[in-house]
Amino acid sequence: MLDIAFIRSNPEIIKEGIRKKRMNTDIDELLSVDEEVRKVRGEVEAFRADRNRISKDIPKLKGEEKDQALAKVKAAKDGLSRFEPELKKLEEQFEKLMLMVPNPPLSIVPEGESDDDNVEVRHFGEPTKFDFQPKDHLELAESLDIVDMPRAVKFAGARMYCLKNEGALLEFALFKFALELLVSRGFQPMIVPQLVRREAMIGTGFFPLGEEDTFYVEKDDLYLIGTSEVPLVSYHMDEILNEKDLPKHYCGYSSCFRREAGSYGRDTRGFYRLHQFNKVEQVIICVNDPEVSMVEHRLLLSNSEALMQALGLPHRVALACGAEIGQGQVLKHEIETWMPSRNRYSETHSCSSLHEFQSRRLRIRWRGKNSKVNYCHTLNNTAVASPRILIPLLENFQNEDGSVTIPEVLRPYMTGMERIEPKSK
Repeated sequence: MLDIAFIRSNPEIIKEGIRKKRMNTDIDELLSVDEEVRKVRGEVEAFRADRNRISKDIPKLKGEEKDQALAKVKAAKDGLSRFEPELKKLEEQFEKLMLMVPNPPLSIVPEGESDDDNVEVRHFGEPTKFDFQPKDHLELAESLDIVDMPRAVKFAGARMYCLKNEGALLEFALFKFALELLVSRGFQPMIVPQLVRREAMIGTGFFPLGEEDTFYVEKDDLYLIGTSEVPLVSYHMDEILNEKDLPKHYCGYSSCFRREAGSYGRDTRGFYRLHQFNKVEQVIICVNDPEVSMVEHRLLLSNSEALMQALGLPHRVALACGAEIGQGQVLKHEIETWMPSRNRYSETHSCSSLHEFQSRRLRIRWRGKNSKVNYCHTLNNTAVASPRILIPLLENFQNEDGSVTIPEVLRPYMTGMERIEPKSK
């Protein structure tokens, strides 16, 4: 959520941000409702002031003077009964419109309509070349007997899976390696709730625009998270943090759940888009200084790049274009990893800066040395998400005999295992 005072003073900046993000929000309607809210609120406050002021004096009055005062109090109450319902309705409309306003992207964000317009910043390694006919990740996983999708679909429905044997060990190895890397860099590990209240989803900006992609537990009025960003950022809702305690560096492990409502049948084969997956997410909460925020953004990105380089996976860092940036983000970099079966770099990490967007919704603030209270900046980035990361890992490290070489950094977490061998039928 943005500051309405900023929107009033800079409507053209907001409109340009809407255009660049290819979103559809009517700022003129918002400003019109805002003006009406202030007008009606003025009427309500005037009637309340009259009622309170006159009521206070009534015990001292007598006779006709008291009757006149009582009549004025009644007139004030009648005015309130007329204007208070109108104000409530307008305030509800105002809040709904405010929740739809996107955060304007930074000027360095390029123009673009899709991820094809993302701008490469740097890359590591080169696309893998094979001197044999390579398999895709699902063929490999099935021949290695590390996944069972048909049985999972049988009892859990489409886009579900069971990782097993070395596949399960490989996922745990990835998470253990990622957590140890982040902890060594000063991040606090957390295991977080996977069911949250609506306020947390609205506060982190996943509602109202992303509501159709979220699983809802109606009986308990709770939502399954699509990323541990939601509980990690919400962890400090309604708090005022001290400057000396910032920045907060968190890494959270959780299962994640997404309906993939907008995918419309895309990427239905294999591990790319699933309803459930596991992830280690990074979150930073810092002071509301754009320069500090940019330093923290680079830190998040460097953590994930270090992990990918340690794994030896060819990847590139890309600056996301306007249309690929979400409602709350002012800046996003993606790490796109080479996936031979897709013959392209595809997203495995998303590093985002949101400035005050989430903290205003969740009322997360910080107090500086001058005792002034400000809203914090929040940032997030994937550390590792599985099983999507298994796509490039299996495909890039496959061997002609059908085995897959395990990256050296993961072997200590897999009892020294160097390869996953195909299983005989």
